[in-house]
Amino acid sequence: MFKGLGGMGDMAKMMKAATEMQTKMTEMQEELHNIMVVGESGAGLVKATATAKGELKGLDIDPSIFSGDDKEVVEDLILAAIKDAQQKASERAQEEMVKLTEGLGLPPGMKLPF
Repeated sequence: MFKGLGGMGDMAKMMKAATEMQTKMTEMQEELHNIMVVGESGAGLVKATATAKGELKGLDIDPSIFSGDDKEVVEDLILAAIKDAQQKASERAQEEMVKLTEGLGLPPGMKLPF
């Protein structure tokens, strides 16, 4: 009489796994605010620190680049360091997502969240 309910157990397992995944995703999103990455330009003369979410947190500029009329060079170095930090933040966030989804049996390269 209850033979057809076998699939219900599988559905319950799937729902539990989905809830656990959602909890882990929320935790990971919060953790990305705490992971710091550093982007550099000018062989380390300018360094930009950002969270793995891409939020700029700090900028370190070597005073040696402030000589003369190098305003445009300094601006370019700052922009390059920020872009490098943002790229590293994106890569780090993706690495954290891969760690989170490894045990789910999802196809390689599948992007989450949907």
